[in-house]
Amino acid sequence: MTQQILNNHVHRTLIGLFLLVVTGCASFTPMPLDQVPFMERAVTQVKGEVRVTAAVLSEDETEQVFDLDLYNKGIQPIWLEIENKSTQGYWFVRRGVDPDYFAPLEVAYMNHYAFSSDANAQMDRFFYEINLGNHIPPGSTRSGFVFTTLDEGTKSVSVDLFATDQQIRSYTFFIPVPGLKIDHREIDIDAIYPSKEILRYTAEQEDEFRKAIESLPCCTTSKDGTEMGDPLNLVILGKEKSDDIYHAFMRAGWDETETIHAVSAFQTGISALFGSEYRYSPVSALYVFDRPQDAAFQKARGSIHLRNHLRLWITPIIFDGYEVWIGQISRDIGVRFTTRTVTTHKIDPDVDEAREFLVEDLAYSHGLMKNAYVKGVGAASIDEPRQNLTGDPYFTDGYRLAMWLSSRMVSITNIEFLDWERPPER
Repeated sequence: MTQQILNNHVHRTLIGLFLLVVTGCASFTPMPLDQVPFMERAVTQVKGEVRVTAAVLSEDETEQVFDLDLYNKGIQPIWLEIENKSTQGYWFVRRGVDPDYFAPLEVAYMNHYAFSSDANAQMDRFFYEINLGNHIPPGSTRSGFVFTTLDEGTKSVSVDLFATDQQIRSYTFFIPVPGLKIDHREIDIDAIYPSKEILRYTAEQEDEFRKAIESLPCCTTSKDGTEMGDPLNLVILGKEKSDDIYHAFMRAGWDETETIHAVSAFQTGISALFGSEYRYSPVSALYVFDRPQDAAFQKARGSIHLRNHLRLWITPIIFDGYEVWIGQISRDIGVRFTTRTVTTHKIDPDVDEAREFLVEDLAYSHGLMKNAYVKGVGAASIDEPRQNLTGDPYFTDGYRLAMWLSSRMVSITNIEFLDWERPPER
């Protein structure tokens, strides 16, 4: 009899546990927005009578607000507030923020619990209600979230509003997202050169400026400066004291690079081992002006072995209100073993191809104002190539490409070409 009672008790306990799981042991407890400090990093733009405020949640903030690990699923929430003080209505277009955005109930469904219908229903309702609607009536303020694909580092956010009078208002934000240790964020540009070392040229001193950038170093070097590396084939100009250069690259889909630290080194090793993508992979240090690059960007494909990447160094030259950077770009096409570094990326020996890709890419993404060719490293033929520091051969027509970049969108038909030098036709 005692054994039967014990068996019945165990049976009831198991049934109770099963019903607890089936009916919903999971809970969904998002945190109120005013308890998460992401709004401290919000940025605002005002055009006429319409104000737009945007904030991008970090991974930790996302978990607090949504009680879910959205970053792990490649989802990044953006909070927007649109205040319309005008007498006409506006329509907000989510696709302008991200053509691959996630619908609110799609995000909820992707995170549903296996056996918790009540929590799932609560989740559906929550995501439905925090979504930013399309219509912004006259005299109203609307706020809510848009769920975008994940971008770490700096997030580029475009907000397009269509008015009932057929006018369009566009707002572009570049918002740092906490998490990654980005290389150029740790560079104090103002501390590199004392003011007395800055060389300033006016627009009327164009010839002197050309000579100045042609006389810049030809190539990157080893740390001790005794060996020559990749050719310096770029000159990049951006408005003084602005982020024009960074923003133009980000609009074109270039990713910032992380500094080398334990986590980034480990992730680089894993990506190299399995050939997976690592959009923010650190790049090795090359030297100009006796220092490693001040900034680096990359445009990765599906594998860490395949990418375009570039390094930039700010120079002590200011031309007509534009800071001048010298740079190097090449295309990684694979990985090979070396006695010097064990493994290294194999570059496309035609380094001019990567240079031309960059000007086309920036033009099509509306970040290029004008460009010109200037003399640089000097020609090296395909039959008699030079070598970089890891022994990869390269050939070039020897010219540098100077590009004036803009944070504001520039139509491809308005790009100005300065006829300074003409590389040979190929």
